[in-house]
Amino acid sequence: MTLPSLLALPSLLPLLPLLLLLGFATYFQTVTGFGLGMIVLGGASGFGLAPVASVAILVSLVTLVNSALALPGTWHHIDWRAVGAATLGIIPSVVVGVLLFDYLNGMASNVLHLLLGAVVLYGGIGAALRPAPKPERSGDKGFFLSGIFGGLLSGMFGISGPPLIFYFYRQPLTLVQIRCALILLFAVTASIRTVYSAFAGQLPAPVWWQAGMALPVVALATLLARRHPPPLSGVVTRRIAFTTLMLLGAHLMISALREMI
Repeated sequence: MTLPSLLALPSLLPLLPLLLLLGFATYFQTVTGFGLGMIVLGGASGFGLAPVASVAILVSLVTLVNSALALPGTWHHIDWRAVGAATLGIIPSVVVGVLLFDYLNGMASNVLHLLLGAVVLYGGIGAALRPAPKPERSGDKGFFLSGIFGGLLSGMFGISGPPLIFYFYRQPLTLVQIRCALILLFAVTASIRTVYSAFAGQLPAPVWWQAGMALPVVALATLLARRHPPPLSGVVTRRIAFTTLMLLGAHLMISALREMI
């Protein structure tokens, strides 16, 4: 083993909890179609594993890896009309969300966090009480609006999931269709955020180093989830999705209240 590699070994130890969290979140996202960003950002923030700003950039990078490994061979499952409508809403709204977050500061941002948490919590509770999908597929306008709200949340808070998760899981689509559509849409938001971060000079060497360390963990978790998914029914998977939304909403509200007090 070379001297540089020996010197690098101690610096891996502080990263281990974050890498384990990334592995779990990646497996969860590959199975359900979502969760990587929410779980990692929530865990990193709650346990103080790393600065949230750098973790958000890291999540965007590993999301691209997860998508590249999870989607091949599944393209025929994607509802391209729904994904296209949502993407049209995501592309401009991510940029608007980033600019809006830069404009807001202090209390205004915390109030938005609090309101976001309340909306996500309410949506999760309402959907969990009726986990069966809608009898008919919604029109393109609904997918477009879910993309707009998802893009705004991605730009402002680095979490695009709640509107997209809620809307897609309420559709009369198969779980495979929902999972593949969400993974692809999160790849879109991650790509936009990564490009923006690159132009803004927010991709320093330590972030690339962390991404390199996370790459084998994310790849292994993705392949493991594809080959050995848990045997969950459609109703159970939907309940897990909406319960996750409730937990995320509660977390956002508590975090915002702590910052405001």
